[in-house]
Amino acid sequence: MNWGRKLMLVFIAFAGLMIFLVYKAMHTHYDLVSKNYYQDELRYQDKIDGIRNAAAITPVAVTETAGMWTIQFPAEINKADIRGEAWFYAVTDASRDVKMTIQPDANGRQQIPASVLKKGNYTLKLSWESASKHYYSEHLIQQ
Repeated sequence: MNWGRKLMLVFIAFAGLMIFLVYKAMHTHYDLVSKNYYQDELRYQDKIDGIRNAAAITPVAVTETAGMWTIQFPAEINKADIRGEAWFYAVTDASRDVKMTIQPDANGRQQIPASVLKKGNYTLKLSWESASKHYYSEHLIQQ
């Protein structure tokens, strides 16, 4: 085999590799953190204020016992006035995300069945309001 044919085989192999890489890139699924990423970014100051407000009180406790995730809100806030959202954010797959409304009982506790979540790692993003004050906290969850 002469050098011309070897060079042609190298070019064909290179072109084949490039076609394969383009094919793989076109069929890779990418999930953004949010469908409304840019609008959420504009409201980021609310998140910063919520983190600051949550740091000024007793932290929210998140525990798992007997197949239930328990979210215990701080004693300093009015439990009857809590409203907001709990978002179990799965980093690897947006189809596994679970969002639910926060509805604590009289003790400031909300229980969520662990069966709602598929196996994997989650970030629990709690965003709530009480007495016209916004709070935000994140907790790592391993199901």
